[in-house]
Amino acid sequence: MLVAPSVLSADFGNLARDVKRICDAGCDLVHVDVMDGHFVPNLTIGPVVVSAIAAAATKPLDIHLMVQNNTFFVELFAPLQPEFISFHIEEEKHPHRLIQNIRSLGIRPAIVLNPQTLPETLEYLLEDLDMVLVMSVNPGFGGQHFIPNTVAKIKRLKQLRDAINPDCLIEIDGGVNNSNIAMLRDAGVDVCVAGSYVFNHADLKQAIDSLHI
Repeated sequence: MLVAPSVLSADFGNLARDVKRICDAGCDLVHVDVMDGHFVPNLTIGPVVVSAIAAAATKPLDIHLMVQNNTFFVELFAPLQPEFISFHIEEEKHPHRLIQNIRSLGIRPAIVLNPQTLPETLEYLLEDLDMVLVMSVNPGFGGQHFIPNTVAKIKRLKQLRDAINPDCLIEIDGGVNNSNIAMLRDAGVDVCVAGSYVFNHADLKQAIDSLHI
């Protein structure tokens, strides 16, 4: 299991410090939630702040776009050369073209599924993806509770993934902690995003280690 702490739960007054702390504690990716206040009812950070995160990080960035006009935001963040850029299928009219565009920039493309979106939506896109991010909460805010029926959805996605593109990773975001991580691993998750669980823990390394199963 790869662990990608979400900096949405970091102390933004000490952002560089917290990014360094999770990297030193053994995370695999640094998950960055970009929200525009339109696709979701929250507004987070732009390229200037994400550039500062990238400068402080010793692990690759995993940028999750929760925005309208995905192409515009991809072009904003591509110069930072994150490992992944993920966008929501619900907001993209031309997903295949955007996948190709992201890959042409030397970045691994990923698509996000909201809680109500069926895995079958991606059946004809999976072969071109490096990762699928499954939201186990409604996007927009950290600290929410895990939606239980996400487990069945992950299992179905894994069936599709294994048949079409076994190298495509499955990532989960929302309500992840040491109580449900084994269940998520068994369902097929390869990468977990954890925000409040990691950053609210007294020992960041212990928190991250508990998800590395």
